[in-house]
Amino acid sequence: MATVGVGVDVVDVARFTLALQRRPALAERLFTERERSDAHVRPERLAARFAAKEAVLKTMGVGIGAVPWKSIEIRRAPSGAPSVTLHGPAAALAARRGVDEMHVSMTHTSLTAAAIVVGSSSERRDAG
Repeated sequence: MATVGVGVDVVDVARFTLALQRRPALAERLFTERERSDAHVRPERLAARFAAKEAVLKTMGVGIGAVPWKSIEIRRAPSGAPSVTLHGPAAALAARRGVDEMHVSMTHTSLTAAAIVVGSSSERRDAG
């Protein structure tokens, strides 16, 4: 297993909450129905998922707009552990970048949400 990329992102929860309040359709544009359900529509949980999506993009060496937001899905296992599922354009980008698996960790308080993502490849990569 080789690390292909690492991404981290931090979101100000109050600012994110205000954006959701000002633009009610934003949550539907950014998150799948499953993500909204898993987050119980709590802004700090949605902010953590948004941070994770941004971290996924950074892991693959791209920025906002490279793929549709909903093509990156942050899922929650019954245990509560988060995982990344890529669909369509995001899955294709990961394949081009040699990313086979994404490992994600998220955290939040009432003020801040953060996520880190490590992208790995099953192929061994030699330096140089």
